[in-house]
Amino acid sequence: MDLFSRSWSALRTAVAELRDEDFAQPSGCTGWLVRDLVCHLIIDAQDVLITLVTPADTEPTRDEVLIAGDYLSAYVLESTLHHLDLIAHLPGAAEPPAEGLARSRDMLEKIAGTAFPASFSDKDALLVGTGRRSPTDAEKAELGELATKLPLVVG
Repeated sequence: MDLFSRSWSALRTAVAELRDEDFAQPSGCTGWLVRDLVCHLIIDAQDVLITLVTPADTEPTRDEVLIAGDYLSAYVLESTLHHLDLIAHLPGAAEPPAEGLARSRDMLEKIAGTAFPASFSDKDALLVGTGRRSPTDAEKAELGELATKLPLVVG
């Protein structure tokens, strides 16, 4: 829960520090401006709040339990990726917290079923792993077979 709070707070701070002209800049989400991404983030925030406080009136459809920590961990990944999207074309903007980048990399590696090369920073693993940035030829060589599985779908 603490990591979710720190990741989400850092993203909210990054949005609050945007200048008016930043909203018209492209984001790291293909086809979206920063303002489009911010609107998406508002909907995400509403989704989290609604999900956490709305009890189900129906019987479970699966024999599994999703605890709040699991749910919020997924949003650490989401908020970290979108923080990177937000600042993709905004030089000097604050990066996501290091612990959020590291945890997000760990989750992405679980999705991939393998680790990214140790030479990749957490940020580069996330950007390349999700297709937000194409790997260089040298990175492709390091990725080996994993390069053929990219980008990974996380949504």
